[in-house]
Amino acid sequence: MSCRVLVVEDEIFVATELESILEDMGHEPIGIAADSRSALELGKQAEIAFVDLNLVDGATGIDVGRKLADGGVTVVYMTANPAQLGQGVPGTVGVIPKPVTDSEIKQAVDYAVALFKQQNPAPNPPSRLKLFSLPVGGSSGSSEPLAG
Repeated sequence: MSCRVLVVEDEIFVATELESILEDMGHEPIGIAADSRSALELGKQAEIAFVDLNLVDGATGIDVGRKLADGGVTVVYMTANPAQLGQGVPGTVGVIPKPVTDSEIKQAVDYAVALFKQQNPAPNPPSRLKLFSLPVGGSSGSSEPLAG
């Protein structure tokens, strides 16, 4: 059940910790992107991405996440500024506020993997992961809120 996971994060200590957790879980981190250009380039190889909002090139994470999701990547935002996302970004999973515990990261990874692989039922998301509406049935265009 291994996935290729992109870490979009400009704080190197946060990024390397997340990368280490992903490796320990048996996933393949495909790289760390600290800016939008490298995130979109590396995103071509990703199945799942954890995306911070404020990168070295500014508050570009929202757009990065949207573009990655449009390309079929399962996107979870991880930020200290979740209010910047408002009611959410269509096509992305949700947002988990930083700081995040290792346990919450593992739960968020398991949840994102289950969504990517369309496992039914999906495991419970971490309690602090605010879920956005996700598409139901792929390209049907309808959406259904998953949880509070």
